[in-house]
Amino acid sequence: MKPNHKGRAQIFENPFLERLTRTHIALPISIFMIFAIGLIYYGITHSFIGVVEAIGLFFAGWLLFSLLEYAAHRFVFHMETDTPVKARIQYTFHGNHHEYPKDKERLAMPPIVSVLISSLLFFVFKLIFGQFVFGILAGLLFGYAMYLFVHYAVHAYAPPKNFLKTLWVHHSIHHYKDPNVAYGVSSPLWDFILGTMPKKSK
Repeated sequence: MKPNHKGRAQIFENPFLERLTRTHIALPISIFMIFAIGLIYYGITHSFIGVVEAIGLFFAGWLLFSLLEYAAHRFVFHMETDTPVKARIQYTFHGNHHEYPKDKERLAMPPIVSVLISSLLFFVFKLIFGQFVFGILAGLLFGYAMYLFVHYAVHAYAPPKNFLKTLWVHHSIHHYKDPNVAYGVSSPLWDFILGTMPKKSK
């Protein structure tokens, strides 16, 4: 799919649903940061987790998010489009972003979806991790907020003249050279581990 740097895709004919697909990036980032801080604060002040424990769980959750980010991008957002239904789902979730990569209002899930997913994750993680949910989910949600920030920055701004430029280059390769590599956005860690790093040109 050839990238188009002007305009935006129309996903739904219904204007209300179409509007729900767009959001200012600051809104979901704020939602997830508030959720993350609130979970850590509540967990510590109500003695579900200690301070040192919270720090370790937070970083474990952040690492878990980086793996989920990679897996979702590789296996869900870039699913095989061998049926019309799968092609439609893929385009709605991610294909429109590859067609219009500069559409700044479609670089994150709509806020209502973000809140629903955060709430669902709390109950799922509570069943799996018990009281540790307050640290692990906080790290995971913080990781998602950082992902949104990085993803927005690499599409909206020129790359900086420091080590962070690597993230701009990495994601640009995914968009403009080979969509089957460089799935990590906030970090190339899992691309390196799982063999999807872009090949260095000679």
